[in-house]
Amino acid sequence: MRRPFVRALTRPLVLAAAAMAIPLVAAAPAASDGVVVGGFPVDVSTSPWTVALSSRDRFGGMRSGQFCGGVVVGPSTVLTAAHCMGEEVLGSPRTTDLAVVAGRTDLYADTGREIAVREVWVNPAYDSSSNSGDFAVLELAEALPQSSVIGMAAVGDPAYQPGTEALVYGWGDTRGVGAYAPTLRAARVHVLSDSLCEGAYPGPADGTYLPASMVCAGEAGGGRDACQGDSGGPLVARGRLIGLVSWGNGCGRPGNPGVYTRVSEILRVLRWDAGSRKLPRTA
Repeated sequence: MRRPFVRALTRPLVLAAAAMAIPLVAAAPAASDGVVVGGFPVDVSTSPWTVALSSRDRFGGMRSGQFCGGVVVGPSTVLTAAHCMGEEVLGSPRTTDLAVVAGRTDLYADTGREIAVREVWVNPAYDSSSNSGDFAVLELAEALPQSSVIGMAAVGDPAYQPGTEALVYGWGDTRGVGAYAPTLRAARVHVLSDSLCEGAYPGPADGTYLPASMVCAGEAGGGRDACQGDSGGPLVARGRLIGLVSWGNGCGRPGNPGVYTRVSEILRVLRWDAGSRKLPRTA
């Protein structure tokens, strides 16, 4: 049985002839970060909260240096996956040119804004072996407009109900074979029941689904899913953020839905209220 892959780009492959780096997907376990297997193109204006994480120093100038996704939850606050901030992804010490690319549908274009990340807070309870607590908070050096902010679904929100249609967004692998999208895409999936997801990922070899901190989505027959390159991107249902792309076994496989960090658990951990989102100052 193949172990679950963290859907993040984990190390660059330097091309000497082109004098730039491109991402290479690791063969080690990872969380799910690609979002558009079986998806369709969208304009970022329809989901302005969807942003790309970028490091040109680490991943080169192609596709704006994108390596993961993120979601704007406050004018100066972005959520992403904790594993996107790991040493295996951004090096040690962490690359100094980390930025958020907002308002850019086509990563080869120069539209929108590239905003420096001023500070990073990684959930101290993140467990890379189980993928639980897979979230990080980024504080931006410049604020985005309030219109770029998406609301977050708290405990009990009907958006978490099984069967609810959801959209997952990203610039990741579109076929599961390293075909990274230059333009933003989305895939329609459905929120699945915790019992189904626990059966799909009973652990440990296949990964362990933990319903308190995770939510899963996909299609019974596979085909539509997140994939490599989309980690940290948004899963949106009923106009609210319910998950961050986290992990899964392959991309779009029948019986192996995508697993997302549950946003209601993020709200519980950070004790955020309805006001502006701030970078945690504790732990």
